[in-house]
Amino acid sequence: MLIVLVLMYFLLACFAAWLLLFPGGRELVLQSMANLGLRVQRRAGHWHRGGAGRAGALGCAAQSTLARAWQALARHRWVALAAVLLLGLPPLLAWLASGGSMLGSYDGGSRVANVQLSDLLMGEQLVPPPAPPPLVFTTLEVTQLRPLLGGASRNWQLLDQHFGQRLLLVFKIMRDRYGYEMALLEGYRSPARQNMLAAAGPSVSNAKAFQSYHQYGLAADCAFFRDGKLLISEKDPWAMRGYRLYGEVAESLGLHWGGRWTMMDFGHTELRQPGVLGK
Repeated sequence: MLIVLVLMYFLLACFAAWLLLFPGGRELVLQSMANLGLRVQRRAGHWHRGGAGRAGALGCAAQSTLARAWQALARHRWVALAAVLLLGLPPLLAWLASGGSMLGSYDGGSRVANVQLSDLLMGEQLVPPPAPPPLVFTTLEVTQLRPLLGGASRNWQLLDQHFGQRLLLVFKIMRDRYGYEMALLEGYRSPARQNMLAAAGPSVSNAKAFQSYHQYGLAADCAFFRDGKLLISEKDPWAMRGYRLYGEVAESLGLHWGGRWTMMDFGHTELRQPGVLGK
C-alpha cells in the first residue's frame, strides 16, 4: 500500500512539472476545462432552461480563475518546480533505496527456519563443516573478485558462539532445503586487517577498525560451492538465487543481511547486539 501511495505521489508531481514546463500542456488542460464547462452549461440547460445563464456564468468564472492561476504559475514556474522536486524526490529516493523490491517471495522458509532455531536454542549444537582446501580460495576466478581473500580468517572458533550457531543453521537449511552448499569466506577480522581493507577503498570496505561486527566475531562473509569450485559472482543466476534465499533464511534467524544495504554485500550477515559499535 505504501509503494502505491508513493507511486501516485510521484506521478502527480510529474504531471504538475509537465504543466509547469510545457505551455502546450497547459493549453490542452485549459481547453479541456473550457470544454467541460460548456458541457456542464448545456446539460444544465436541459435540466432547467432558466438556469442556463447562471451555469454559463459559473463556467466562464471557473475558466477565468484557472487562467489566472496558470498565469501566476507561469510567472513563478521555477519556484513551483523547485517545490515539486523538494516534495517529490525524498519519497522517491526512499522507495528506491529500500531493498523491498530486490527480493522475490519464497513461501514457508521463515516458518521452517524458526522451528529449527527453537530446537537449536533448546540445546542442539551444530558442528562446523570440514575446512575446504585452501586452494579453492586462491583460484583465478576468486582472486579476480576478492583479491584480498587470501589473508582472511575462516576459523569458526573465533566467531561469537550464538552467531556461529545461527550461521551454521543457515548453512544447514540452505543445504537440506535448497541444495546449496555454502562456504565461510571470512569470519573474525583483526583490527589491522580491517584498516587494510578500508584503505583499499569503499568498494572493499567503508568500515575502519572496530567499526565492523567482524572485529567482534559477529559477522561473516559467505559464498557457494558448485561442482567443487567456489562461486562468488553475483552475475550467475544460480548464485543470485542462492544469495536471495541465503538472505531470507538469515533474516528469519534474527541476522542482518548485507543484501539490503545501499552498497549491497550479498554474502555478508551479522548478529547485531546492544552496546557493540556504540549502537
